[in-house]
Amino acid sequence: MTKRRVRLPAAAEEGLQAFIGEVDERLSGPEDTCDVVTDVLVDLYGDREAYDRWQNGEGVSSAERVRLQGYDPCNSTLESEYYAEKDEETFEDSKHLQWLWRQFDATPMADNVEFALRFRAMLADHLFAEAGENLRLFKGITMTYGHNVRVGDNTVIHDGVHLDDRGKLTIGSHASISDDVHLYSHDHDLVDQTEVRNYHTIVADDARVTYDAMVRAGCRVGENAVVGARAVVQGDVPDHHVAVGAPAESVRVKPGWESIAEPLEAGGESRREERRIEYSLPDDLDAFDEFGRDLDPPEHATERNR
Repeated sequence: MTKRRVRLPAAAEEGLQAFIGEVDERLSGPEDTCDVVTDVLVDLYGDREAYDRWQNGEGVSSAERVRLQGYDPCNSTLESEYYAEKDEETFEDSKHLQWLWRQFDATPMADNVEFALRFRAMLADHLFAEAGENLRLFKGITMTYGHNVRVGDNTVIHDGVHLDDRGKLTIGSHASISDDVHLYSHDHDLVDQTEVRNYHTIVADDARVTYDAMVRAGCRVGENAVVGARAVVQGDVPDHHVAVGAPAESVRVKPGWESIAEPLEAGGESRREERRIEYSLPDDLDAFDEFGRDLDPPEHATERNR
């Protein structure tokens, strides 16, 4: 369905361009990213007066102090911060930008579609490994790091999508990722869930992953392919195929593409190991096991007790 073009009133458009241009310029400049993010969030939340009072040493309550400190991403932690294999230097900047992304989505301005789409597209230019032209990035998108995401031109990512880039995640041009889709690039060992394996996951050009579907780490959704609603992709979806179900299976080829598409029985092949990303952990890693489980099977425990 063709959409109609919508434009903001001239005064609103002028203010939008000025604000986004200013943030873009500051993020591109020599300023510390933490300082830029803090300033932007303080002003977006309308808390400048209280923040300045606190910075000037005037008394604030404990609750106010926690709120005001929370604008600074250096005073926050994200789940991905605990991941041992991440690139610490790269993550530092991406964490600050991801904090701005998430906290922006909690403001009323996140529901102003024209403003929010352009603001997120600007942030994506700084956060993603690659961000194409004319991206439409809707509310509630989450990511692991952000800096391992590549997205092509004219792609749409809808509300509530999770972009797991613990490994690498590539989304092509003219692709559509529907609401509540989860695209994964890491997996856990079946026995020891603390053992993480990272992969390169791909959604190719012109592909559509529809509502509430999941693409498992290391899979490829082919060019011009469609993944049906609530499908679970566990193997590759060939170009031009339509895959549905859990696990997803190819059920048809898109009309008009039969002459160049692989046969239906080609769908579902797992090529994950070809896309495995190896990593090493630092020798001085201060590691902990949050589960603290005994991983020995019952027969091993029996042998020990003899």
